[in-house]
Amino acid sequence: MLFPKKAKFRKWQTGRKNPDKLGVATRGTKVSFGSFGLKAVTAARVRSNQIESARVAANRKVGKLGKMWVRIFPDRPFTAKAAEVGMGKGKGDPKGYCMEVQPGRILFEVDGVDEATAREALRKAGTKLPVKTKIVSREDVDNI
Repeated sequence: MLFPKKAKFRKWQTGRKNPDKLGVATRGTKVSFGSFGLKAVTAARVRSNQIESARVAANRKVGKLGKMWVRIFPDRPFTAKAAEVGMGKGKGDPKGYCMEVQPGRILFEVDGVDEATAREALRKAGTKLPVKTKIVSREDVDNI
């Protein structure tokens, strides 16, 4: 699973969770490396194990001939309290890392395979993620 080598702070503040007020992505919105990409349509926090399972699912379909890029990296720590612990007594321990994905962000890219295979690989990857996604090609120049 993906996680940063080093973090400046062990725990981050929670931040806002209202997906309607998050806005849209301004970075990573174009297909840069491959021919086809998986674009997020909704906002969510994607955990590192979800990214990894999506990557594995797509790689199985792409095979050795194709090339795949993961365009997101989980650098935000999230915490959780132990089971059956009451309210109060401070914040929980760091549990893992996640990435805040905004609408319009390209999550994965595929190249080196035909269109049908690329679309199927990205579709399978999209089912593993907590965001609604759509498949875009390099030629597409539309917003979200």
